Amino acid sequence: MIAASKAKIEPGKLLIGGEWVEGSSTFATVNPATGDTLTQVAEASAEDVDRAVRAARRAFDDLGGPWRKLSASDRGKLLWRLADLVERNLEEIAELETLDNGKPIFESRYVDIPSVVDVLRYYAGWASKIHGETINSREDAFTYTLREPVGVVGAIIPWNFPLLLTSWKLGPALATGNTVVLKPAEQTPLTALRLGQLLTEAGFPPGVVNIVTGGPAAGQALVRHAGVDKIAFTGSTSVGKEIMRGAADTLKRVTLELGGKSPNIVFADSDLEAAVKGASTGIFYGKGEVCAAGSRLFVEKKVHDEFMGKLADRARKIKPGDPLDPKTRLGAIVSEQQMQTVLRYIESGKQEGARLVAGGNRVSLDGGKGFFVEPTVFDAVENRMKIAQEEIFGPVLATIAFDDLDQVAEMANQNIYGLAAAVWTNDIKKAHGLARRLKAGTVWINTYNLYDAALPFGGFKQSGFGRELGREALDYYTEVKSVWVNLA
Repeated sequence: MIAASKAKIEPGKLLIGGEWVEGSSTFATVNPATGDTLTQVAEASAEDVDRAVRAARRAFDDLGGPWRKLSASDRGKLLWRLADLVERNLEEIAELETLDNGKPIFESRYVDIPSVVDVLRYYAGWASKIHGETINSREDAFTYTLREPVGVVGAIIPWNFPLLLTSWKLGPALATGNTVVLKPAEQTPLTALRLGQLLTEAGFPPGVVNIVTGGPAAGQALVRHAGVDKIAFTGSTSVGKEIMRGAADTLKRVTLELGGKSPNIVFADSDLEAAVKGASTGIFYGKGEVCAAGSRLFVEKKVHDEFMGKLADRARKIKPGDPLDPKTRLGAIVSEQQMQTVLRYIESGKQEGARLVAGGNRVSLDGGKGFFVEPTVFDAVENRMKIAQEEIFGPVLATIAFDDLDQVAEMANQNIYGLAAAVWTNDIKKAHGLARRLKAGTVWINTYNLYDAALPFGGFKQSGFGRELGREALDYYTEVKSVWVNLA
């Protein structure tokens, strides 16, 4: 039985220039656990997006306006105040995230939303520490650099970590003095809209952050708008390619954090119990709807049978359940469309000859209206198979056996993606050596799915370019200007 929510959910409007306004039409946002409509949300047209961009441009370009008058320190104080408000309303925001996305309330309450607070505070601290340099290269000149904001940033957010990935973009964008037009995913707009209310409560001037809800058309209008200076996008590789094409006409800056098919590599000399737990967390946390999910598991043949027995047993014990139940560890797939995609991949794995050792079925809860899939483990997978090469974005694991380090290094890199990877071994030389050989933006050793606001995150190859988090993210929200003073 799916429990009823106590959260108050109101129809969603657009936030443009500090005002909540109606869109050209509305669309439904759905609870994945029940299939029921949560509320109606404003659908932004191209004209709505244009108004939002112009509001952001005014807030940025107005030299006498409140945003440009704010010192870097005061920008940091606003971000810190926003973090405080998110923390104060954490229970409500976590429930909204779970209702809209289907993830377990345990994840929303204890991981995702606390991480939002951490990210905002991290970048609040950076606001007053962004500066240029003096470069004394000539006797007849005084030369220095300025680090200035890019301008208007279009932030396009996916549905898997709605508020957390919003903070990954808002934090560095606002700390460096930019203004933002935010477009959350149409499947999960509720926490972005609640954040809009908190931005106003925190005291951000009108137009500094604008929120336009809607589908692909709103995103395309944002990408093509000449008044937008940068697009920060997290999502699929296919959409990332469309964004690059759409941004070409105006040569706007683009950072892309895209798909992944991350290798999780287990050697015989590892702590097998820890590795089993890590393999499970790597693919079943967040229902597998994680760009860095460890969806390709490589297990050394010496321990393959023992390891797979333990992993399959663990997977069978994980039961999809009511996302609002604090005991649930596997929630609902975000939408019926995504559930059907996951089920098609499972069928593909069977047809290609992989051996299904756990899961593989849709689960019916509360009358079968929700979108639940069992944690699924395939063994005897070949690296060429579709389930080993394509991003499934669901709780489906493809397991491949290997003989030695050189073989697994080659197989792990035989993929278009390069977002993350993990290595499980007690041999420190082997761990560091393989970490260097893997073409991935993040490599975990004897752990999986750990993140920190101070560590940069991003991909190699078709997992995108640019970096989120850490000091490195600031570079993508600023321009460097050189100034020469003639002393001759």
